[in-house]
Amino acid sequence: MLGFIKKDLFIIKNNLKFIGLIFIVYLLMAFTNKMDVTFLLPFLSVVLMISTFSYDDFNNWNAYAVTLPKGRANIVRAKYLSTLILLVISTIIVTIISILVSLVNKMPINYSELLLMMSVTMYTTALVLVIMYPIIFKFGVEKGRIAIFILIFGIAILGGLFIDYINLSSVVKLLDKYWQIIIPVTGIGLIYISYIISKRIVMKKEY
Repeated sequence: MLGFIKKDLFIIKNNLKFIGLIFIVYLLMAFTNKMDVTFLLPFLSVVLMISTFSYDDFNNWNAYAVTLPKGRANIVRAKYLSTLILLVISTIIVTIISILVSLVNKMPINYSELLLMMSVTMYTTALVLVIMYPIIFKFGVEKGRIAIFILIFGIAILGGLFIDYINLSSVVKLLDKYWQIIIPVTGIGLIYISYIISKRIVMKKEY
């Protein structure tokens, strides 16, 4: 499986110029306080990993990978692990930059808020992984975009229909009090469920 992960990370390495440009823009915006872009690098890490699916399709990688021992399981496992590795690294970078920005601007550092920011950034970005990966494994990148749009549109409609029946103030209070437990537990749970769904899809899929 290590080879599968290295392959994905090598593909990401080919986009270093693009990553460097985005990183420079991020630094400029962060240090000039133009806007809060803490989500940018973690979200970019997931977007870059999604691009590896296109490389795999173009080079017929999956057709070759399934012939290897535990190939189907490793296809899924490597995608999720590679994405999580990039997500953790990018979140750490964002946190370090946030601390440096505070020091440069002589602002007090609230470490509890910083931890919350890290957690929320990772959680919201991981939701993209949770939703998109099973769909991409099922339909591919091109068709998957349409399916994702329909899914998000459907979720938005359902959210609008049931918003009046949800006590938002109670939800906010619950999150504010127990976010240290709710975010990691639900985050890990959703990623695991998404991984299991993706694995079942790939185990049955013809390449």
